[in-house]
Amino acid sequence: MYLSPAEVANYDRDGYVLVPGLFSEREVQAMLRAVEGGERVAGHTHGRTDSGGKKAKLSIWHELGDDVWAAASTHPRIVNNVRILLREEIAFFHGKVMLKEAHSGGAWEWHQDYGYWYEQGFVFPRLMSAFVALDAATRQNGCLQVLRGSHLLGRLEHARVGDQTGAHVERIRQLEPLFERIHCEMSPGSVLFFHSNLLHASAPNESDHHRRCFIMCYNALGNPQLSERKTFEQRPCPVGSDDAILRFA
Repeated sequence: MYLSPAEVANYDRDGYVLVPGLFSEREVQAMLRAVEGGERVAGHTHGRTDSGGKKAKLSIWHELGDDVWAAASTHPRIVNNVRILLREEIAFFHGKVMLKEAHSGGAWEWHQDYGYWYEQGFVFPRLMSAFVALDAATRQNGCLQVLRGSHLLGRLEHARVGDQTGAHVERIRQLEPLFERIHCEMSPGSVLFFHSNLLHASAPNESDHHRRCFIMCYNALGNPQLSERKTFEQRPCPVGSDDAILRFA
């Protein structure tokens, strides 16, 4: 389940790489149970309003803890692939569950993650995310969209869009025709690894089906965070066992 040199080259060119079926059905079910009945998600969830007034729910934390989310975030299929793509040792940054519920889940505006992680004091864009689909992600329920190769633009200016932080709308309008827009339709258990400068967004969920996902974010261990913004201690991300998630199944 480790990335090939060709997949690494695709990531460098496109800003993302999709790995179907990286997590098994049992592993996905363990995470979904934690979404629906776990304390971590329930205790950290809040809504973010999009430009149309709909809310997308988000639950975020910065510590690993001892639960199914920590087991996923330290899973060798995730940690070692992030190391391969960043080509250096990594630190866990944060985890977050996105809850785009049927008929009510709002959009996420076009943005780069480094557009706001920069404001948190990270000096270089040597960060990335691993996006795990917990439900089938389709165009109908608001799957992730990316602009292929847009990570090569570098960091864009970001501002408030609704209750979210997004890239300037006029800039996106002019840039969008220059890149291929990819709808990242994913089966449960598939993982999208993507660069912190890749432009991405998602439409609202107006379907009958939930679109929930878990996103693990990592920083290169050698990427400094400016001291006045420092929120966590940088340390090498531990690597757990291959069957750690199944302890919670």
